[in-house]
Amino acid sequence: MAAWWKRLVRPQDVVWLVLFSALAILSPTRTSVEIVILSVLAVFQVAEPRIAWTGTPRGRVGSILLKLTLGYLLIGFTGGINSSYYLILLLPVVSAATTLGGVGGTLLTATACLAYLSQLLFVDWTRYSLPPEAWRELSLRIAFLGTVGYLTHVMAEANRVQARRYQAVAEQLAEANRNLRAAEAAYRRTERLAALGQLSAGLAHEIRNPLGTITASAEVLRRKVPAGDEVAAELAGFICSEVDRANTIITRFLQFARPLVLRPRRSDLAETIDRAVSQLERVNPKLDVAVYRNYSPDIAPFHFDPELMESVFYNLLLNAAQASPSGGTVTVKTRRLDSTVEIAVIDRGAGIDPRNTESVFNPFFTTKPDGVGLGLAIVSKVVDEHGGKLALESELGKGSVFRVYLPSDRFGAEAEEAVERNRQQQQARDERRP
Repeated sequence: MAAWWKRLVRPQDVVWLVLFSALAILSPTRTSVEIVILSVLAVFQVAEPRIAWTGTPRGRVGSILLKLTLGYLLIGFTGGINSSYYLILLLPVVSAATTLGGVGGTLLTATACLAYLSQLLFVDWTRYSLPPEAWRELSLRIAFLGTVGYLTHVMAEANRVQARRYQAVAEQLAEANRNLRAAEAAYRRTERLAALGQLSAGLAHEIRNPLGTITASAEVLRRKVPAGDEVAAELAGFICSEVDRANTIITRFLQFARPLVLRPRRSDLAETIDRAVSQLERVNPKLDVAVYRNYSPDIAPFHFDPELMESVFYNLLLNAAQASPSGGTVTVKTRRLDSTVEIAVIDRGAGIDPRNTESVFNPFFTTKPDGVGLGLAIVSKVVDEHGGKLALESELGKGSVFRVYLPSDRFGAEAEEAVERNRQQQQARDERRP
C-alpha cells in the first residue's frame, strides 16, 4: 500500500499544492478569477509529468506557453504592472531554461519580460505616472527574471553535461564488463582446449606405437602368404594401407595440436611456392591438373618460415587440384600490397556452398568422403602465427579463390633471433620433462 501511494503522490506534488494554497490564502484580493487561475496552475503543475504529450518537444513548448499565458492573465487581473504576482513568470522561465536549451530559454525569458512590460499598455497615463523610483523597481524586476533564467540554464546545462558523462562512463563500464566476461569465457575455452590438445597429442603418440607393430606384422604376413592365396594377400594389403592412412591422420593431427615454433628467415616466396608445386606433382601424380604460376616481379625476399609456408601452399594447391575437373587448371598468383604480400590460389572447380564458407578453416570440418578436415585448419594456424590473414571467395559452379596475406615487414633480424631463442628454450623445457 505504501509503495502504491509513493507512485501516486510525489513529494514535489505536495510542495506545489502547499505553495499555491499559500498564494491563494495570503492574497489580499482573493478574487474568484485569481483563485481559478491559481488552481489551474497548481493542477497543471502537478499533472504535467504524468501527461505523455508534455514529454514531446511540441508538448514541452506548449506547456511552457500555457504557464506563460496563465501567469500573464493572473498578473493582469491582480493589478497589472503593480501586481505582486510578477514572480509567477518564473514558472515558464525556469521550465524553458531547463528544457529548451540556451536559445529557447533566452527567447522565452525575453518573451516573459515583454509580456510583463506589456501591462504598461493598460495603464491610464492621463491619471497615473511612473516616478524614477518606479522605473528602477520595474528594471530590477526585469533584470531579476533574466538573471534567474540564465542561472537556471547554466545549472541545467551543467547537470546535462554531468549526466552525459555518467552515461558515457556507464556505457564504457558495461562494454568493459561484456569484454571481461567474453575474455573470461574465451580463457576458459582456451584452457579446456589446451588440456584436450595435450591429452589428444599424448593419445596420438601412444596410438602410433601399436600402429608400427601392426604395419610390421602385416608386412611379414604379406611376405609369408602363399603365392596363390590372393584373398590373404589382399587383406594384408588392406591392413597396410589403412594403417598408413591412420598414421597420416595422426601425423596431421599432431601438426595441428602441437604449438608451432616459427623459424623465420629471409626467403624467396616464388621458390617456396615452386617447391610446393613440385611436391604436389611428385606426391599426387594421378591428379590431371595443370598449375600456372603468375608471380609478381616486385616481391623481394622477406622473412617468413619457408618450411611451414611451403606446407600452407601445398595444402591450398592440393585442395584446389582435388576440386578441379580432370584436365583443369589451378593458378597461383602473387602481388605486393604496400607492406603486405598477397598469394592467391585460384581454381575453377565446383566451388564451396555458401553455408560452409565460414566453417572450412575449422578443424575436422570436411566435405570429402575420405577427408580428415585438418589441412585448412593447419593452414589457418600457420598463417595466423605469421601475423597474416586468410580470405576465401567462392561461387558454386565457378570455383574458389583462397587468398593468403602475409606481412612482409613483421620479421627482421632481431625477431628472427628472438624466435630462435624461444625455440631453444622450448626445446630445453621439453628435454626436462619426464
